[in-house]
Amino acid sequence: MAMNCIKVVELFAGVGGFRIGLERSNEHHQDATFDVVWSNQWEPSTKTQHASMVYEARFGSDHHTNQDISEVKIDTIPDHDMLVGGFPCQDYSVATTLKNSKGLIGKKGVLWWSIHRILSEKKNKPKYLFLENVDRLLKSPASQRGRDFAIMLKSLDELGYAVEWRVINAAEYGMPQRRRRVFFLAFHSSTELYKKLQNNDKESWIRNDGIIAEAFPIKQEKTAIQRFDIQQDLVTISNSFNLNGKQSPFLNTGVFIDGNVYTSQTRASHHGKKVNLGDVLEKGSVAEEFYIEKTQLPKWQYLKGAKKETRRSSNGYEYHYAEGSMTFPDALDNASRTIITGEGGPSPSRFKHVVKTKKGLRRLTPVELERLNMFPDDHTKLEGISNTKRAFFMGNALVVGIVERIGSILLQRASS
Repeated sequence: MAMNCIKVVELFAGVGGFRIGLERSNEHHQDATFDVVWSNQWEPSTKTQHASMVYEARFGSDHHTNQDISEVKIDTIPDHDMLVGGFPCQDYSVATTLKNSKGLIGKKGVLWWSIHRILSEKKNKPKYLFLENVDRLLKSPASQRGRDFAIMLKSLDELGYAVEWRVINAAEYGMPQRRRRVFFLAFHSSTELYKKLQNNDKESWIRNDGIIAEAFPIKQEKTAIQRFDIQQDLVTISNSFNLNGKQSPFLNTGVFIDGNVYTSQTRASHHGKKVNLGDVLEKGSVAEEFYIEKTQLPKWQYLKGAKKETRRSSNGYEYHYAEGSMTFPDALDNASRTIITGEGGPSPSRFKHVVKTKKGLRRLTPVELERLNMFPDDHTKLEGISNTKRAFFMGNALVVGIVERIGSILLQRASS
């Protein structure tokens, strides 16, 4: 083991994107390392746990669990320094309950509260959290813009954590996919990073001094830092935060400490190499199943094209429907559009990627989809796993390069 070992627990592990990114971070350091000591992956809606099968095939079954995280006993999870995961975006609202001695409980089945339960019940709390979610988290739900994020921040505050966040579009930093996600780091009050953030000018932290700012530089524009506090209890936040507000008070970048929010709208700054969709295409021959049959082409063209038409709903109501055209086939000299879970399978679709090759139009292969998320080639290839399922995994995954860059700076700062 390295001199400085940060023990990691990976939740909602999927096929291991966070782990790949962190293990790549290790390669940049000689005297510090991330070591995944426990992982969990559970897909509630499927009998066969395909993602967990891939995870075990790549990383081994030791210390990996495949059960509903809300039912895992906390004392079976080893003590760890950092908890990571890309947890599904759900409705986070809290409710009062007499059965709960603390008077608070999250909605049943909402995975944020599974993270919260680990942080609450662990005697030795993890020093760091490194989490990912869809950027919609900052502005949901529609009736109380930003409430869900406010609940998360306040619940972390009560557990002794400060938070920094950024919405990152991977393509704006030269990565091959336009995938916009919110990444956030939390530091426990026992850590040097917490103290540094507490004593630092918050605007400087957002612009230059923070871990995310170092990993992903921003344009140094003079934009206002907005400040507000979140001091109410969780039930009050749940019921009344930004009630009927048209916009979320949370901008794409920010920090939260001691109940105070500092947030700003920032823009990416990148001057290095750019990887485009054309750069990830396989060089050799591609299986026939990925090519679009000529008979299917009109359906693809219709779905990708602009529309203005009258449609009828299931109850007979007529309505006007309009949408713009999609680039068809996809441009090879730009980063790809966001991969979605329905990317696989031969059926025509508005959202699947289609590329033009010498042989004709075709969909993307599983390896190409893996490359768009910066996974190793054939990471998800396993007996019994269909190409459609492999595409589904990548629609759910994150861009590994983002984790690698943030992880590398965190490793450097945490071990210095």
